[in-house]
Amino acid sequence: MRIAMIGTGYVGLVSGACFSEFGTNVVCVDKDQSKIGKLLAGEIPIFEPGLDKLVANNVAAGRLSFTTDLAAAVQGADAVFIAVGTPSRAGDGQADLTFVRQAAKEVAEVMDGYTVVVTKSTVPVGTGREVAQIIRETRPDADFDVASNPEFLREGAAINDFMRPDRVVIGTLEPRAQEVLRELYRPLYLIETPILFTELETSELIKYSANAFLAVKITFINEIADLCEKVGADVHDVAKGIGLDGRIGRKFLHPGPGYGGSCFPKDTTALAHTAQEKGAPVRIVETVVDINDKRKKRMAEKVLAHCGGSLEGKTVAVLGLTFKPNTDDMRDAPSIDIVPALRAAGAAVRVYDPEGIEEAKKVISDVTWCENAYDTMPDADVLVIITEWNEFRGLDLDRVKTLMRTPAMVDLRNIYNPSEMAGAGFDYTSVGRPGRLDSAGG
Repeated sequence: MRIAMIGTGYVGLVSGACFSEFGTNVVCVDKDQSKIGKLLAGEIPIFEPGLDKLVANNVAAGRLSFTTDLAAAVQGADAVFIAVGTPSRAGDGQADLTFVRQAAKEVAEVMDGYTVVVTKSTVPVGTGREVAQIIRETRPDADFDVASNPEFLREGAAINDFMRPDRVVIGTLEPRAQEVLRELYRPLYLIETPILFTELETSELIKYSANAFLAVKITFINEIADLCEKVGADVHDVAKGIGLDGRIGRKFLHPGPGYGGSCFPKDTTALAHTAQEKGAPVRIVETVVDINDKRKKRMAEKVLAHCGGSLEGKTVAVLGLTFKPNTDDMRDAPSIDIVPALRAAGAAVRVYDPEGIEEAKKVISDVTWCENAYDTMPDADVLVIITEWNEFRGLDLDRVKTLMRTPAMVDLRNIYNPSEMAGAGFDYTSVGRPGRLDSAGG
């Protein structure tokens, strides 16, 4: 089979590389000549574990290529995937479909023979029908079907998620389109992956509903963490106790500074907007969006409280800036709210992230950028962990104490044990666990 992947962002590049690993001939298209130039030179524009090797192997095998020539990529393709950006629109938060509409029109102008046009981008309900209308208006004689095939990729684990997914959702009931997409995903039948065929609108709503539900779980446990701090309970034991219930499940019940990234903030906002527009508001999701936004801003106050209510003239060491580990993605990362608030409170801030520094420099300023974790710590008054990169889980605590002015830590990801930190002589604060433990055990 031969497919074209329009867009070489996170979704398009990962999906294209993984499809080529299945043996499909994939041409990835992007208007950004600089990005395509880098890909042709073997440079990967995003950080995703294993992606560089996957791309290199399939380019070498002749199954994966990159171009700015959309016509050449689309002509003769069995399926064309639209995987362009759908950023939140300024003002109302709805998904901006400008790039999707443009891609649909350009694909229509050059496709030949029967083609399945697939929306891979996360789009509001009804977008697939709009894409079909654009193609019909552009090319009344076109032989095509439109399908929805939402991605469920976790940044940092995207390749495994594509190769061994929980499910594949395909929004089309047209027999010819189903045949093409069933063949494209045939390798997954070998591992008995459930493949769900639905109406277009159903597929589009599944994607938004899945992300919204996970955002609800994250926000729920974050609020329970706040309650745990007030009543002296341990949020981890609460999470384990409820997560063992098969109806609830243990995943996405880890407390922290709030969710971020390219999906949850954008998708929850877009779903809430669509629901309002259709007269069926999703109040739970609206509340989750509001709570999460406020939570990220409150995390700086947690640091402030730990330091006695003032950061004036103090130095804060910050570890982790990306919204999660194993990515360089800074979109809606909690650090974007936390770090400027620390600066506004009068602190000098020294920061380090294993992969996100260059992206962080685009949205965070007036800080000292450091080369490694320990480089942040000399004469620091408090160490703040915002992102739980593995290399932060085993810090040499004796070395940390030697470097810092005072052995104080605010752990917003709960990667250390409170009693062990107290035993090591740290004034330690975490999220949703009993009290503030210091070296005296109080």
